[in-house]
Amino acid sequence: MKKLAIYLSIIVVLFGALFVLNQQSNKAKFGKHADNVYKIAPDKLHPETVKLLDDPNYQNIILPEDLDKKIANKESFYIYYFASTCPHCKVTTPILMPVAKELGADIKQFNLEEFKDGWKRYGIEFTPTLIYYKEGKEVERLVGEQTKEALQSFISKHKS
Repeated sequence: MKKLAIYLSIIVVLFGALFVLNQQSNKAKFGKHADNVYKIAPDKLHPETVKLLDDPNYQNIILPEDLDKKIANKESFYIYYFASTCPHCKVTTPILMPVAKELGADIKQFNLEEFKDGWKRYGIEFTPTLIYYKEGKEVERLVGEQTKEALQSFISKHKS
């Protein structure tokens, strides 16, 4: 019985060591991006998304399950649907996020390039799309490339 316990202990330690080595290998391979906001290995992300991982304007990412939870809980919130490959998003985001910060609005970002089922699931036709949800229901949306003034107006209109 003691031998069996020893063998099992050795096997558990070996599996633990393999797990740790695998984690270290991933960190060495992907560097600081190994644990990113998408909770997806960087080699599985679109290359344009990987380029945005360090961009301060793309750090308020929301995952599909968290967005669904906010809607189900009937929360009021802003959500910015974008695609990392969208040229209009690349113009709008650097304007939107500082405006949101200036106005004290928490705008979650949903990357449709990584979560493609979001197009149909949330009724998105074009990117970028900024939506304000009140008590879990869409109230208004702003679609396409926008000016600073248009973004300020939209956020101020719905800010509680």
